[in-house]
Amino acid sequence: MIIHEGYENLNLVSPVATLGIFDGVHLGHRALLDRVVLKAKEEKSESVVITFSPHPRLVLEKNNINLSFLTTTEEKIVLLAKANVDHLIMIKFTPEFSNIPACDFLKDILVGKIGTKYLVIGHDHHFGRRGEGDFNTVRHCAKDLDFTVEQVEGYHTEDGMISSSLIRGALLNGNIEEANNWLGYPYAITGQIIEGRKLGRKIGFPTANIKPSSEHKLIPANGVYAVEVQLDNKKMQGMLSIGTNPTVNADVNFRSIEVNILNFDEEIYGRIITVIFRKKLRDEKKFRNLDELAEQMGRDKRETLGFLT
Repeated sequence: MIIHEGYENLNLVSPVATLGIFDGVHLGHRALLDRVVLKAKEEKSESVVITFSPHPRLVLEKNNINLSFLTTTEEKIVLLAKANVDHLIMIKFTPEFSNIPACDFLKDILVGKIGTKYLVIGHDHHFGRRGEGDFNTVRHCAKDLDFTVEQVEGYHTEDGMISSSLIRGALLNGNIEEANNWLGYPYAITGQIIEGRKLGRKIGFPTANIKPSSEHKLIPANGVYAVEVQLDNKKMQGMLSIGTNPTVNADVNFRSIEVNILNFDEEIYGRIITVIFRKKLRDEKKFRNLDELAEQMGRDKRETLGFLT
């Protein structure tokens, strides 16, 4: 996949394109991308994904500190590459760009700059100024432009149409396995190991505290999880705790992410680590003392090994 910063000086072959935010690049997105790739092969042309950076909500919403997303830009690029797309066009999203009317975007950029010949969009996609661009808008504008538009239905489950917001809700409720099913891959967080209070060592379960690489990366619900840990080229098993550590901490506003890597005892401060969520074991709980906490962590370890092995 060739990555283009912006849409100037492109030389694409009769592009079959789609556009969107693609947060999570979930199964619904994959159905859309698969159609783009297949259509491009049929037409002997090139498949193109157009997306925006930073996320439009970070630009348009004044209070965006609490916004959270399924994927960072780097993660999204990796996932789109796995979809076998030929080209990825990254358009810088600014307040000025957000005010471009939908038909002007189609005429001046999509067709004029990118050269799109065939556009595939999702069932509920909106773009352009105030989100005025939808399938009907595109179809109307296409009458005066030399390109064809196709709408693809979404990916349905028993809970409804798969969407990024549906998956975000599942993760925020701790429904890891459900979210993973809808994503089509296990949810993961990458970050740097930072120094903590080293209380885990006192009870035989040393933990590594993780600072996520992006402040807007969605953190699942508080609780204890069975995870896989990727460190350099090595994958290990672990159990991860998200929360306020109520047994040893009185500050309810303090929230940590810490992982106990099973059968591992090395200093890894400053290293980059990825935790891959597999199953939620239990909710966070306050124990009467450290002994009770250690006993529970022993049970958590056995359940983790039973699930991951």
